[in-house]
Amino acid sequence: MVEVGHHWDAVRVPTAIGERAAELLGKQGGAVIADYGTMYWLIRPGSAAYWQRIRQVQVLATTTAELTYMGVPPGDRRSGPGLHWHIPVGPDRYLTDAEQLRQALLLAAVVELGADEEGAR
Repeated sequence: MVEVGHHWDAVRVPTAIGERAAELLGKQGGAVIADYGTMYWLIRPGSAAYWQRIRQVQVLATTTAELTYMGVPPGDRRSGPGLHWHIPVGPDRYLTDAEQLRQALLLAAVVELGADEEGAR
């Protein structure tokens, strides 16, 4: 378990949205952790602090009110079941640009869940 917020924040999404977002990002995406139906992107700390809500997407960040921890797999764990690197960290692949990720997740959520004005707020 690693404390979120020091080296990176994380964005947690269901696999269906995450797979679509990974396709949209292509080589622009960074490392992604997967664990039983959930995917986690690593982003620069604080870079998603002002995101508007996206359905089924949660930003994990340390705040002054609480600490957040998440599991990080060993570098060589590249398949499940369980915690593994869906897209492994590497010298040229670590953090994902938060704005590019947000755009990909917005589109992926609409494609996977349908347009819903209420959910986009």
